[in-house]
Amino acid sequence: MFVSKMNVTDSNRPSGLRYWLDRLRVYGRMIQFHHSVFALPFALTAVMLAHRVHPVTLGRLFWILAAMVAARSAAMGFNRIVDQGYDGQNPRTAGRALPTGLIARKDAALFVLLSAAAFVFSAGMLGFWCLALAGPVLVVLGGYSYTKRFTSWAHAYLGLAIALAPPGAWLAVTGGLSAQVFLISLALWTYITGFDLLYACQDTLYDRDAGLYSVPARHGERTAFRLARLAHGLSFFFFFLVGGVFGLSWPYYTAWMIIGGLLIAEHRLVRPGDLRRIHVAFFHVNAAVSVVFFLGVLAGGPWR
Repeated sequence: MFVSKMNVTDSNRPSGLRYWLDRLRVYGRMIQFHHSVFALPFALTAVMLAHRVHPVTLGRLFWILAAMVAARSAAMGFNRIVDQGYDGQNPRTAGRALPTGLIARKDAALFVLLSAAAFVFSAGMLGFWCLALAGPVLVVLGGYSYTKRFTSWAHAYLGLAIALAPPGAWLAVTGGLSAQVFLISLALWTYITGFDLLYACQDTLYDRDAGLYSVPARHGERTAFRLARLAHGLSFFFFFLVGGVFGLSWPYYTAWMIIGGLLIAEHRLVRPGDLRRIHVAFFHVNAAVSVVFFLGVLAGGPWR
């Protein structure tokens, strides 16, 4: 049960641990913390592969995870603040925390500032270059919130912003970058872009009325589906290249074929004009792709 300032009085407000657990759930729902399963396995895969050339300690792994959680929390919180007006008018998103008053705007702003500070601090614990790039990374992540106001490339921008995670994790482990890790980023970029194109079809009519520049609103759902298929086809190709570049063995290619089957299933679950199973395609299938990729790399070794 969520706590709302519209229906909570001094006499019935939960107190102590229950209150803070309720507030934690509200903030977790605001930033859709469970969606971390999409990008987190890719970053952990980069850590795992970087470990082969530069062993990672548990302490460094902790700060990598802390930086990732903090960066995503800051970006999602900022997005909710920037889009509060649109979210309140869109029937699909009108029940979110900020439009309904579950979280006050000033509290959300404080949450974003604290998350950004935690990200910068965590980056500083990972070395000079991580700290130096923390600010630009926050700018890129925050910039996504404005893209749909002026460009249909917003979906690709989102994919690109999330695709910063693997090279960021690699840099945190090794202190430098490698061309190899950008293949993981390309796979993640096209994979995120593809399913965001499908997910955006839910808001086609609203985006069109609001003057927003999503691909479904500006070019139609059929175009969005075609571009999503193209993006996922490229993603499948990049997944294949990852196996060769990192010298992974047959378990990885078994996982690669499973990923192909999952991507095909995603595009069979939804079609233009029929989005009834979009949540199955968006969350369950896409989460499975991320996890299967991670497990495939883990099983495909070799490891020291």
